[in-house]
Amino acid sequence: MRTAAGLLAATVLMTGAGSAAAGPWTQPRGEGQVIFKFEDMRADRGFDPGGAMADLPAERRDVTFGLFAEYGVADRFTVQFKGDWQSGEDAFVDYQGRGPLEIGVTWQAWRDDRAAVSLYAGYADGGEGRNAGYAAPGVGDSDWEVRASVGRSFGGSGRWGASGSFVDLQAARRMRQGLPDETRIDATAGARFGEDWMVLAQAYGGQADDGGPRWLSLEASVVRDLGDWSLQAGWRQAVAGRETPESAGPVIAVWRRF
Repeated sequence: MRTAAGLLAATVLMTGAGSAAAGPWTQPRGEGQVIFKFEDMRADRGFDPGGAMADLPAERRDVTFGLFAEYGVADRFTVQFKGDWQSGEDAFVDYQGRGPLEIGVTWQAWRDDRAAVSLYAGYADGGEGRNAGYAAPGVGDSDWEVRASVGRSFGGSGRWGASGSFVDLQAARRMRQGLPDETRIDATAGARFGEDWMVLAQAYGGQADDGGPRWLSLEASVVRDLGDWSLQAGWRQAVAGRETPESAGPVIAVWRRF
């Protein structure tokens, strides 16, 4: 299950809303991983204040090169770090710069052979890039986030089916300075085929307080294990929202476990 736990940590960390929290399965003591991720999101339409689709004044593009690292400092505690470099443009701005830097700790509150429950707390320092997917670059300062995660793994489904699978549900509250506070819900389902392949389906949703922006994006990807390395290739698509772009684009990641 260590590989599945690592994939959960890797694939929930960088969404349009942004989160550095790992899943409910923490890293074993003395073990960790580093993930490098590339995203190229583009949109020529967006969701208006009523949630209807509308054309943008010009194409919006957001490119992100991200780094995520986590390390098990004790059997139930994992430390995580996230940072990224961003560039992009829309009808009003052409920007590049550091995104938010976030550090946090996940505590595994409970676990058995199949399921786990964890709590996360983290602090983020805003950068010159987009500190929220719906806001202009540079808007937003320091943030605090608390997150609860629950996950369960399952056995295989026969000779021609998956050799194992898992689900993970996370709920978070982000307290922001310079931006509205947010509530987030993220979900992941994964299925492993053989020793080296995994398919992931994910949903990332959230809403800012006081009737602010909201978003829902879906992502599908395939992961190939190569020893201590893993490669991921996928596609993310915004499917609903309010005051947010209909962003879509490829997601590519490389993991190194140690």
